[in-house]
Amino acid sequence: MPIDEAMRRRLLQAIVETISRHADELTAIDAAQGDGDHGLNMNRGFAAVMGKADAIVAKPLPDAMQEVGRTLVMTVGGASGAIFGTAFMAAGKSLPENPSRADAAAAMDAAVSAVRARGKAEFGHKTMLDVLGPVAKALHGSESDIAAVANASAEATAGMQAVRGRASFLGERSVGAMDAGARSAALIIAAICSTLEGTP
Repeated sequence: MPIDEAMRRRLLQAIVETISRHADELTAIDAAQGDGDHGLNMNRGFAAVMGKADAIVAKPLPDAMQEVGRTLVMTVGGASGAIFGTAFMAAGKSLPENPSRADAAAAMDAAVSAVRARGKAEFGHKTMLDVLGPVAKALHGSESDIAAVANASAEATAGMQAVRGRASFLGERSVGAMDAGARSAALIIAAICSTLEGTP
């Protein structure tokens, strides 16, 4: 699929605007079991990304994604910056400039592996991995609605007990609320899918 400079800009804008629009929701989700700053931090990080948009979208897709990742690591702060930044950088390193669906699946596999290593988390630990994993599996298959897979996977984290992050301190009381990082991951994936809709 061709990802030219115009499409890279559209993708970046879609992600940034989605995070901005849902910042309060993400903060409310995080407040239920964490520091209550996830939405604020993510919004700050992607605002910084948007501030570098011209330089980022001028790069080929792999380099652009890695630059997004580096910016998130430097500006989001806390565990979220490291984890989301790692996901973008790992996926970017794996992607060719004009990726196929199979390339996207391989990039998601790379992101999963990198996040598992960085966060020392596994599937079922109530983290963004519980969105990235199902999305990777869906991309390897024939599922057409990847955004729906991401959203359903994020919602499913509400039934999990947190094993990693601040929410893990709550033990069984962490069950019942969605994971903020999983919700952010689903929002980003949905923004990408919506932007690419109709692209061969």
